[in-house]
Amino acid sequence: MTEREDDLNVSVVVSPNFDSVSVTLQNRVILQKAKLSVYVQPPLELTCDQFTFQFMTPDLTRTVSFSVYLKRSYTPSELEGNAVVSYSRPTDIIQKESIGKGQAHRGRSSSGFWVSSRTSSTVFQPSGCFKPEDRNPDGILRVIQCKFRLPLKLICLPGQPSKTASHKITIDTNKSPVSLLSLFPGFASQSDDDQVNVMGFHFLGGARITVLASKTSQRYRIQSEQFEDLWLITNELILRLQEYFEKQGVKDFACSFSGSIPLQEYFELIDHHFELRINGEKLEELLSERAVQFRAIQRRLLARFKDKTPAPLQHLDTLLDGTYKQVIALADAVEENQGNLFQSFTRLKSATHLVILLIALWQKLSADQVAILEAAFLPLQEDTQELGWEETVDAAISHLLKTCLSKSSKEQAMNLNSQLNIPKDTSQLKKHITLLCDRLAKGGRLCLSTDAAAPQTMVMPGGCTTIPESDLEERSVEQDSTELFTNHRHLTAETPRPEVSPLQGVSE
Repeated sequence: MTEREDDLNVSVVVSPNFDSVSVTLQNRVILQKAKLSVYVQPPLELTCDQFTFQFMTPDLTRTVSFSVYLKRSYTPSELEGNAVVSYSRPTDIIQKESIGKGQAHRGRSSSGFWVSSRTSSTVFQPSGCFKPEDRNPDGILRVIQCKFRLPLKLICLPGQPSKTASHKITIDTNKSPVSLLSLFPGFASQSDDDQVNVMGFHFLGGARITVLASKTSQRYRIQSEQFEDLWLITNELILRLQEYFEKQGVKDFACSFSGSIPLQEYFELIDHHFELRINGEKLEELLSERAVQFRAIQRRLLARFKDKTPAPLQHLDTLLDGTYKQVIALADAVEENQGNLFQSFTRLKSATHLVILLIALWQKLSADQVAILEAAFLPLQEDTQELGWEETVDAAISHLLKTCLSKSSKEQAMNLNSQLNIPKDTSQLKKHITLLCDRLAKGGRLCLSTDAAAPQTMVMPGGCTTIPESDLEERSVEQDSTELFTNHRHLTAETPRPEVSPLQGVSE
């Protein structure tokens, strides 16, 4: 991957043996304080992620290398990395002073803040008139980023295909099936001729995924025991199919999805993540109570020890020891829950990527429409107790339902809550996600302008029927509308789930 700008070129090369990544910077003008930051998705880690170059001279090439490794025993949500370079260049004042001293510099000056990405560059010019002496003598900060894709072998090994699995999805194409050996040459097992149509993958975290190519139709099936594990292999399959047909000179290759959107599996991951958040709140409250109790016992003991006429301790020492053990146990439980929450959020992001991909293939969404879905469903890199995924996504989807996917002017006039608080449960969020899919199925268009909010007539995929329409705030989704989205009856009548005890494993 290479990004070029007037001042700086940034290129990233990933080693075929996936043991190192090299980033090369080539500047065309004088740059000051160039800083390279590299980001990957956790639990992937870098041996070094920050590099600094001071006062680079023109036409200089700098190359740095680092390694990427999997730190924990679960799979990241993405294999895409990002190299970001922030730098400053001398302003007109510095250039004029240097020229006066006999030093010439190439390049133009800037009095704005310039942010460059892969797709566009945005210039923010300051308002009003500024004198030359008002400009920042250190130069104006500029940013350029270059995205790169890490190899699948970094987190995955060849595995034995499985004939049965709990979760399956089928991707349709408009071209004849391609040999899986041609698409995944690095995952071929020795002396296995069947891998032309079937191939197994084994994630380092333990999950096993199987890909099957149909011999008679233009379909590929991906299956696994865990729903979220389907994402990376499905995405990798589509990317490699696109690259394969591009090399063949085929320009009209397309993928599609005509099955049911697996919302039930997605909602189970949402519920699990939300339960961990609630459990974390309860544990932190208990830890705070025990800490207050511990300090109160300490104060009483100190008062007894300072008393000139000693009095019996009345088992305060025993109570202090027991409270101390509870504090330590609760602190360990909070730390363990935070680790489980982080892992659950990573799995939720993988499932979210997969759902967005299936919706995009199902409705043949454009790149701009997919970007809107990603902004709504993936607004956070990580969630906290103060601002979590559930309330953020619910607010974003509610805004889409209120604007571009609105059914009537009544919905557009509804006021959304301006404060984001952790909800009592996930029923409202799941209802809005289902409603969003329903609106898309009925011809709704995702856009940033409300002018295109009117639904358009659209041919439904074979075997799919729509869910009975429901108002955004009042009516719930009917129970018999399960043919388009699989198994989401719990939106109307949820089965009570056993509550996770915050003190499970903690001795009193």
